[in-house]
Amino acid sequence: MQVLGLAVWFSMSAVVPSLRNAWGLTDGGAVWLTASVQFGFVAGALTSTALNLADRVPSPRLLSVSAAAAATCTVVLAVFVDQFSLAVPLRFLTGVFLAGVYPVGMKLMASWAGRAGRGLTMGVLIAALTLGSTLPHLIAGVGSLPWRGVLLAAATAGFLASVISLLFVRPGPHAAPAAPVRNPRYALTMFTERGPRLANLGYFGHMWELYALWTWIPTFLLTTGRAEELPVSVETAVFLTMGIGGAIGCLLGGWGADRFGRPPAALAALLVSGVCCLLSPLLFPAPAALLLAFCTVWGAAVIADSGVFSTTLSEVADQRYVGTALTAQTAIGFALTVITIQLTPLLAEAAGWRYAFLLLAPGPLAGAVAMRALGRRAGSLAPSPQGK
Repeated sequence: MQVLGLAVWFSMSAVVPSLRNAWGLTDGGAVWLTASVQFGFVAGALTSTALNLADRVPSPRLLSVSAAAAATCTVVLAVFVDQFSLAVPLRFLTGVFLAGVYPVGMKLMASWAGRAGRGLTMGVLIAALTLGSTLPHLIAGVGSLPWRGVLLAAATAGFLASVISLLFVRPGPHAAPAAPVRNPRYALTMFTERGPRLANLGYFGHMWELYALWTWIPTFLLTTGRAEELPVSVETAVFLTMGIGGAIGCLLGGWGADRFGRPPAALAALLVSGVCCLLSPLLFPAPAALLLAFCTVWGAAVIADSGVFSTTLSEVADQRYVGTALTAQTAIGFALTVITIQLTPLLAEAAGWRYAFLLLAPGPLAGAVAMRALGRRAGSLAPSPQGK
């Protein structure tokens, strides 16, 4: 359900090259086609947090309605819109509705695993997020569809996700009880507790890097001068390195979280992705094969820790408000992504795309500091007996 439901997220980013011709789209316009979704997601997540929707509305129903609404916005854009100014509000609404898909899916996934296997279980869910988010790049790269066709294909996936959720998705045996009363203040209260605070700080450092990399890696690859040497199209290369590589990274991160503990697994991923940020100027002129290998490692590391942060927060937060905590975490994290998505092309304009991703390095490195501090805690964050 998550793979299909999140296919609409980067559907416009995947067709930016076509829109440059069809709409005369500028780099600034391309930024807003992605940033508007992020803004919408933040608005939707804040609304969900204020109303405790993820803890008060049956999760499968909320997932189904949200996925269908996001797909409907994408259909309207594909069929009726032919200019940038109308696309932005529809992308904003798409983000609003996606806030009912991703965080709610995390809560549901956590309900199907006890502590012993929750790291890998959440890794599977984030792998689905990664594949779904990059799926439009594959559709655009190998399907030879016009940009409207790519959007309609992504929307069809969203409608299928809605049906799957309604008919087949159910809470697991470890589901937390429904919130007894509405408590939007828990989104702030959790920051007074050391465990949730450090888990969130690590996640925010991770998000500083993640979506800016996913948004601008196609442009990075195109400007290396190696695009013609790649064995596949740039769009397909993005799906292979960020999508398939990222999914593998999620599974490895989840396995590591269960085997070695949550903080060590997150710390390792943050350090690798941070080093990749620092190495990106050196690899910019590298041969195509080496560049693809580098991007695959980066694509795996940049998302490997995402499920670890969600797992950690689901364990240390008040169990009555796990959905609210996860939704608030993602709301703040996605607000940060808007900053780096906007700033990265500005740095590229000033210094060139070779050095643009240096901007992202402080995020994972700061997150690593938070995870090292969290690693000093014992108890629920240690490796599970099964993992040992």
